[in-house]
Amino acid sequence: MLKKRIIPCLDIKDGCTVKGINFEDLKNAGDPIELAKKYEQEGADELVFLDITATIENRKTFVELVKDIAKELSIPFTVGGGISSVEDVRKLLEAGADKISINSSAVKNPALIVHLAKEFGSQCVVVAIDTRLVENTDLVHIKGGRQATELITIDWAKKAESLGAGEILLTSMDGDGTKNGFDLRITKLVSEQIGIPVIASGGAGTVADFVEVFNETKATGALAASIFHFNEIGIQELKKELKTQKINVR
Repeated sequence: MLKKRIIPCLDIKDGCTVKGINFEDLKNAGDPIELAKKYEQEGADELVFLDITATIENRKTFVELVKDIAKELSIPFTVGGGISSVEDVRKLLEAGADKISINSSAVKNPALIVHLAKEFGSQCVVVAIDTRLVENTDLVHIKGGRQATELITIDWAKKAESLGAGEILLTSMDGDGTKNGFDLRITKLVSEQIGIPVIASGGAGTVADFVEVFNETKATGALAASIFHFNEIGIQELKKELKTQKINVR
């Protein structure tokens, strides 16, 4: 069985780490390089960097910032935002990323998943899915959550897997930043119906939320931002409690 992973996330806007609620009202959460150093030292299993306005602003991810953060890390480092080609991915891997995350570009051009998996291996390709419940249907959203698509979340997750994705980063937009707990329903649905690892994201507020998502779903990773950025929960204390609860963490 895969060991469970604790994954802090740096949402980047204009070179700064930010955090909002339901993808809106973004507030500054600190220097990304300092936060990366902190998470490395505290024992995070991986780190995710998402340049959250790259797609909307129609530009590429900040490669230099990726390079500066990668220098501080020995843990796996996933980078997303504005990635739309094999060349984009090559530049980010050369800058120090271990995996890349694609969302809007994969929805618009599903063949991109195939190309990236062939070129760099499925283990490198994370498909990020931002999902929201709209009139009782789980719909995939793109452009930093600003645009709903007609894609049903579970169908898209299955398709992404079939095209060569190695992992799904599943963010509940309804839970994002609320600290009301992970969205167990959609996380359970997706993690039980696909065969690749699923990272649960959106809504972490307490240690109990992590215990619950690992006990109630097949997610192999749990991602959070503000609770780590603002020192509401320490990664060491979180892992200690998960071990106490007999959850197999790294």
